[in-house]
Amino acid sequence: MYERTTHGIRVAVKSAYLDDQSDPGESQFLWSYTVTIENKGRESVQLLSRYWHITDGEGRVQEVRGPGVVGAQPVLAPGQVFQYTSGCPLPTACGFMTGRYQMRSASGEAFEAEIPAFILESPYERRQLH
Repeated sequence: MYERTTHGIRVAVKSAYLDDQSDPGESQFLWSYTVTIENKGRESVQLLSRYWHITDGEGRVQEVRGPGVVGAQPVLAPGQVFQYTSGCPLPTACGFMTGRYQMRSASGEAFEAEIPAFILESPYERRQLH
């Protein structure tokens, strides 16, 4: 599991390769990732939007922006946890993702909660020693 805490918001991510939904012969690889967001701060916060920076195994970058996560803009009281699972398709057998959530505190302060970089690995990845 990968995790990072910024501005009192802990973000932890765990990814899993979905072999039964991938087709390596057609260069289609799919992963799920589960994100746990925990408010370790002293006031309620709301997740407003997300930004993902996705890099495939050949260095191609895709950026994804949008409101909320999985159709929600959750409000987390101090100590509260929100968890969701989503997916990422790539044309390569490996890659990585990183990003950030745009948040707003109950007092109106806007800030970003960083999403730690995490690896998307599959059994089809060709590892090379340098």
